[in-house]
Amino acid sequence: MNKTRHIVSFAIVAAVVAACGSVSDKTARDYASFVNPMIGTGGHGHTFPGAVTPHGMIQPSPDTRIDGWDACSGYYYADSLINGFSQTHVSGTGCADYGDVLIMPTVGLKEIDNQVDTLQNLPYASGFSHEREIAEPGYYSVMLDRYGILAESTASDRVALYRFTFPEAMDGEAGMIIDMDYSIQRQQNLTMDIHAISDTEIAGYKMTKYWAFDQGIYFYAKFSEPFKIEYVTDTIVNSKGEPYARCKALLTFPEIKEGDSLFAKIAVSAVDEDGAKGNVEAEMPGFDFDATRAEARKKWNQWLSKIEVPDTENEDDLTVFYTALYHTAIAPNLFTDADGRYLGMDRKPKQGSTADPVYTIFSTWDTFRALHPLLTVIDPQLNDAFLRSLLLKAKEGGILPMWELASNYTGTMIGYHTAAMFADAVAKGQNSFDPKEALMASVRAAEYDPEGIVAPPAVVACLMPQAKYYKNKIGWIPSDKDHESVAKALEYAYDDWAIARLADAAGETAIQVRYDSLGKAYRHYFDPSTRFMRGKMSDGRWREPFNPRSSNHRNDDYCEGTAWQWTWFVPHDVDGLVQLMGGNDAFAGKLDSLFNAPSELEGDLVSADITGLIGQYAHGNEPSHHVTHLYNYVGQPWKTQELVGRIFREQYRNDPDGLSGNEDCGQMSAWLVLNAMGIYQVAPGNPVYSVGRPLFGKMTVNLPEGKKLDIEAKGLSDSNIYVKSVTFNGKRLVSPFISHEDFAGGGNLTFDMTDKPSETYK
Repeated sequence: MNKTRHIVSFAIVAAVVAACGSVSDKTARDYASFVNPMIGTGGHGHTFPGAVTPHGMIQPSPDTRIDGWDACSGYYYADSLINGFSQTHVSGTGCADYGDVLIMPTVGLKEIDNQVDTLQNLPYASGFSHEREIAEPGYYSVMLDRYGILAESTASDRVALYRFTFPEAMDGEAGMIIDMDYSIQRQQNLTMDIHAISDTEIAGYKMTKYWAFDQGIYFYAKFSEPFKIEYVTDTIVNSKGEPYARCKALLTFPEIKEGDSLFAKIAVSAVDEDGAKGNVEAEMPGFDFDATRAEARKKWNQWLSKIEVPDTENEDDLTVFYTALYHTAIAPNLFTDADGRYLGMDRKPKQGSTADPVYTIFSTWDTFRALHPLLTVIDPQLNDAFLRSLLLKAKEGGILPMWELASNYTGTMIGYHTAAMFADAVAKGQNSFDPKEALMASVRAAEYDPEGIVAPPAVVACLMPQAKYYKNKIGWIPSDKDHESVAKALEYAYDDWAIARLADAAGETAIQVRYDSLGKAYRHYFDPSTRFMRGKMSDGRWREPFNPRSSNHRNDDYCEGTAWQWTWFVPHDVDGLVQLMGGNDAFAGKLDSLFNAPSELEGDLVSADITGLIGQYAHGNEPSHHVTHLYNYVGQPWKTQELVGRIFREQYRNDPDGLSGNEDCGQMSAWLVLNAMGIYQVAPGNPVYSVGRPLFGKMTVNLPEGKKLDIEAKGLSDSNIYVKSVTFNGKRLVSPFISHEDFAGGGNLTFDMTDKPSETYK
């Protein structure tokens, strides 16, 4: 047997950086060196630090806790014990799932008993310290103090590769635990199996029921050294007398000696064991760890090079920015195996194409706002691929997903925002799909029809709430007929407006007229006496009592917010909302009140999602993300400029607690990236960007087809935070808005900065 001894310094490995730095002129710069994957692993960011490739199928990452909200991605920075390394993770979500196929290398005794009565950690967990932990794009390593093992991981698109270097002096044999019954937040294990194929290969399957009601996963692993195996497939009882089924493989590697390295490559598939094995054979025939790591870093540099910010900028600011750009490419995830097969929304395997793969993890309630608009600028072909996946899922499962996970409808959140994503792509001329097909799929999602949806009844009820029935039947949603009525109604009005835009593009005049009318339904909920959007009872009375700071999480008239946050969600008709508020001055005054109000929240169960407060503005949750740009609509652009800079400084930091709320699959970060360019799209579907102010003195956006957009903020400093004038390709902007057509065409966008508020566009 060929033994490999490996010694690593706990610092950035210069050889890998050099290996990835000569790909092309655009990627010669090591953008990955600016990324800190630990940002968001503390606080309530819910990110994970593991080694992945952009939009990769597999997400190997360390898991440090099992229970609680901050276990959503499995890792929490404040923890000091690692349970092991599972192969699948969601990024920045407010709900948990995945955490499949946990592995833990060991030396000596494999302690597995008493696992069900521990709170956060398994019996075989190891201590670790952040001083001996490295997280970089495409690479993760940590010293497992309990065993003296250096654990390293990297990945290709579909395969995780581990290198475990054992101590120079071992007290016992090298081993490994493969734990199939482990899961984040103790999901219900419906089926579990694990079996050896040979003395170097092992495979298995598990089906869990949790956020995704039917999440099955196959895995295949191959080791560089032969093992002996012991199975644990029994049922134990916890201290409360509850049964718990176990399914583990305890491996021993008799030929591993002191200081040797063991390599393990692992792939997963939603289709079958052959799919998982085929992924390994197609992408990783050997165990070349350093080459795999270098290739992963190369892919990240190609993604990060889409936007160039000079090294002369503040180092922490560069790290915050490039980590945000990194987080925009974690999800959605590849879901098609190397042989082109994938699992459909009807829960049946399908033969697809690797040239046009299917993706999963669509957090559309979050990402329609900024992530998908960002992609229409920096990678419209990828955005189009995501939208094709969503249309395909509608065909297979009966309706467009709201929050899709591993070909499951979860029914999570509200709205049907794929309509806006389709409308935006069509408005920008970036759709390969048929606008009429997207229109009819969107209409299906907007109408009340619970039949023909492949999901359990409880999920169908979430996909088809009574709110849709009342919205279409009587034109508005009584708050005593469905919860979150105001939030649902406002989002439905926006999505219906987007459907009207699709209908216009498809030449369906009757549908356009109907949905344009539905898009005005937000007016039903505006109370002129309080100047808030409020719940209205079936008899037309306002719901009482009313407190705009009150929150009762998921059980009041709002969704993860209050009247203060939701009153502004009319992105498609800001002028109409301004009129309801009493005109420009009254609207601006109400906005001022939002940002200046006391930040106290009240209620029976205040939503934990209402975070990142500036007054009652909540940057830590998505419904507020467009609000800073509303000042541009009423002639006070300097307030937009000031607030964008304030949010950047106060709510994004180079720190594990560096995000003010859940990352939510790239949305929190995409807000930052777009605003760093000096723009934000208030209403996806309307191909116009609101102009704020850049966050850097210079940047270059590398657009498709070799085009470039150079953005400069002349005189930008800590005091010069306001915009005196803006020119695009030498022509001064007369309003704080720019069309996508102009912006995506490239050129020069130049801001002249000053230290005094300026009307800018007069």
